[in-house]
Amino acid sequence: MADRPVIAITLGDPAGIGPEIVLGALKSEEVYEKCIPVVIGNAGVMRRCSEASGVTAGGIEVIDLPRNARGIHGTVEVVHVESQGMEDIRPGELSANAGMAADAFVKRACELGLAGEIDAIATTPINKESLRLAGIEYIGHTEMLSAYLNAPNPLTLFITENMRIFFLSRHFSLRKAIDYITEERVYEFIIRVHDTMTGFGFENPSIGLAALNPHASDGGQFGDEEEIYLIPAARRARENGVNVTDPIGADSVFNMALEGRFDCVISLYHDQGHIAAKTRDFYGTVTATLGLPVLRTSVDHGTALDIAWKGIANPVSMKAAILAAVDMLEKGKQGS
Repeated sequence: MADRPVIAITLGDPAGIGPEIVLGALKSEEVYEKCIPVVIGNAGVMRRCSEASGVTAGGIEVIDLPRNARGIHGTVEVVHVESQGMEDIRPGELSANAGMAADAFVKRACELGLAGEIDAIATTPINKESLRLAGIEYIGHTEMLSAYLNAPNPLTLFITENMRIFFLSRHFSLRKAIDYITEERVYEFIIRVHDTMTGFGFENPSIGLAALNPHASDGGQFGDEEEIYLIPAARRARENGVNVTDPIGADSVFNMALEGRFDCVISLYHDQGHIAAKTRDFYGTVTATLGLPVLRTSVDHGTALDIAWKGIANPVSMKAAILAAVDMLEKGKQGS
């Protein structure tokens, strides 16, 4: 057991495709060769989903703590989490009970992370509407993890093939995201991205900075944010030894990263980077949340309530998220 990291897999919104894609991912022998996967969720929901969907990864076995897991292919080991009304949850139906359960799974994984029971967390989708119905104050995983792990400033990274995208801001309206851009914030973020990449073993990482306006404003013809905020921030970073570009039009910078010209790209707001990654590979894109006491990776798709528990959800992204956690843990060791 000692040579394989323990990856906690939260079940997500139990009325969505989370239980099904977890079962699908855990059919893979490769997952068990590289890690010890432990599901943090409700064993009863998993059994019901397996029966309804026809997706099975072996026997479902309840364990008390992740470090007691054996990690044997053909057995799905679950740290059972009880929550209100689990027997009333139905696939495809929004409910307060589903929202409360999703929150409980994440909270338990965070507790196990702080206790040193796990090496990383791989999450499945949660549903913001179910969270609201349950009265949960957090709008998404990042906000939950930040609160439950007492980490006020997490860093979001998308990984699609060889393209890595960091986000200056994410869950803001477009107007708020634009107003959020200042020279100081962009400069500090560039430095943080540089430090993160070097921590993963990249020597003098090359960073592409996405522009805000079309054609990086074409010398001020289409806005002035590049001239006022982005170019000065990039210049300051280069003066401090960081290999970052001046802002490059968002219609070009992501493709340049895919061609290998940059080790990573800084996206200025949510959709700018999400569209690039998801268009390239919707199912293969993996999210990582850094700056936490425990690494977190995730699928980058939603709960897909319309196909929940029907045996047709694609588990490729879930498997990729688990294996990405293993890979990043290894790279972090090499870079430390």
